[in-house]
Amino acid sequence: MGEGLFQPLHLLLIIAIILLIFGTSKFSSLGKGMGEGIRNFKDAMKEKEEPKKETKEEEKKV
Repeated sequence: MGEGLFQPLHLLLIIAIILLIFGTSKFSSLGKGMGEGIRNFKDAMKEKEEPKKETKEEEKKV
C-alpha cells in the first residue's frame, strides 16, 4: 500500500475526477494549450542554439 503516491490506478482516478468536474471540452483545451506551449518552448530553444543570420535587406527594415 505504501509503494508510491502516483501509481497508474491513482492517476486514472484523478483524471476521471477532473473530467467529471471540468468536462471534456475544458480538458481537451488544456491539453491543446500545454502542447502549444511545449512546442513554442522547443522552437525558442532551437532559435537560441542557431541564431538567424540577418541579411542586409532585413537589417535595413529594422
